[in-house]
Amino acid sequence: MNIPDVKLGLVSVSRDCFPMSLSARRREAIVGDLALQLIDVYESKVTVENENDAMRALEDINKAGANALVIFLGNFGPEGPETLLAQKFCGPVMFCAAAEETGQDLINGRGDAYCGMLNASYNIGLRGLKPYIPEYPIGTAQEISTMIKEFIPIARVLIGLKKLKIFTFGPRPFDFLACNAPIKPLFDLGVEIQENSELDLFASYKAHAGDERIESVVDDMIAELGKGNREFLKRLAQFEITLLDWAEANKGASEYYVFANKCWPAFQTQFGFVPCYINSRLTARGIPVACETDIYGALTEFIITLASEIPPTLLDINNTVPYDMIETSPEAFKGYKPTDLFMGFHCGNTASCYLRVPEMKYQLIMKRSLEPDSEPDISRGTLEGALKPSDITLFRLQSTAEGQLKSYIAQGEILDADPKSFGGIGIIAVREMGRFYRHVLIEGRFPHHAGVAFKHVGKTLFSVVKLLGVGDVGYNQPAGVLYKAENPFA
Repeated sequence: MNIPDVKLGLVSVSRDCFPMSLSARRREAIVGDLALQLIDVYESKVTVENENDAMRALEDINKAGANALVIFLGNFGPEGPETLLAQKFCGPVMFCAAAEETGQDLINGRGDAYCGMLNASYNIGLRGLKPYIPEYPIGTAQEISTMIKEFIPIARVLIGLKKLKIFTFGPRPFDFLACNAPIKPLFDLGVEIQENSELDLFASYKAHAGDERIESVVDDMIAELGKGNREFLKRLAQFEITLLDWAEANKGASEYYVFANKCWPAFQTQFGFVPCYINSRLTARGIPVACETDIYGALTEFIITLASEIPPTLLDINNTVPYDMIETSPEAFKGYKPTDLFMGFHCGNTASCYLRVPEMKYQLIMKRSLEPDSEPDISRGTLEGALKPSDITLFRLQSTAEGQLKSYIAQGEILDADPKSFGGIGIIAVREMGRFYRHVLIEGRFPHHAGVAFKHVGKTLFSVVKLLGVGDVGYNQPAGVLYKAENPFA
């Protein structure tokens, strides 16, 4: 839930000195191949040769409900009308072009779309557009259909961000100044934000006492956990309902929403629990809830949700892996250097589907200060366990203090190794992580929270952030390729 459904439209274009039938035939071949992959697309039968055709095609795809558009150069194509169509369409646009099919038909069957794509790119620049253009946008029907398949998650992110509202509760923590990034870039992206007081949340929470829905939410929690203290879980269920009702009552013109909430230290003494488990439950339903009022963390998690269609999490890039753990279990770390490894940790906000043995526990660090001499009560509410082995992508979209967006992306894996610690935690391996940590994360002034996708989606995320206009995108350089400020004599 909470993610848009991409409805693709496909329009072919044709230069008037080329056979229109060539472009139409190639478009039909793409539609046929997409059908084999079970990918729905609305095929406009209006082939664009001139501006009037472009407006007819626009009306056609809008009437069909398309919210993402593929403009296909079946031959050279008319650069003015085709880019005008892209300009007038209210949604993400992809450009691609036809490769020639056979050496047996290079007279009447030659389309010259390779050439036409260059003119299209020039006109894209004249109009100030930012369409998606694949790494190599020329292909056969089968190759183009693969490109379109890769465009779908990119389009989903762009559509979702334009209709997103971020709800926050509580001031951003002084102890984590990295969370206090400027919010102006959010509006530049088309994202709405509603910042609220913790008192607003507390008043709404109290108003939900005795809500008739609480018992059914508790039943669902017990089914997920396999057991549970019903009376304590009622506190958490009341909070879950409070957040969802707040979003429905306040999302206004937006369609999708996420949260960035203050979660310590006053939260525990007033609400009577730690909210981590609720964060995990909502995130599993496509509604990320970032800890510590981390607004850009919530945005990062939502982008991951849209790109991957599976729940994300937010982890601290937390601590190194001791040498003795590596030495005593060499097979678990085979192929990695110690500096390729780190532990990703958070209190208990990761969805249960990613934990080996998820258990409801208490936040050890908070208990030390809030309940040092008693059994845990208000420090309860975390969902803890070792992370399951999995491919992962580390990702963050962040504003600098000057209001400039920047990002990083790195792919790796969660290893099948016991982290031997508390919280939601796992041992993560990323090639050349040590250099990436120094020359991207530290040098780029990124905060400690990393968004985590539980699959490799770096290709999609890189395309997304470039389309969003992010100029500074860091990634883990392979060995032998130096970062800009890396000492070549080290």
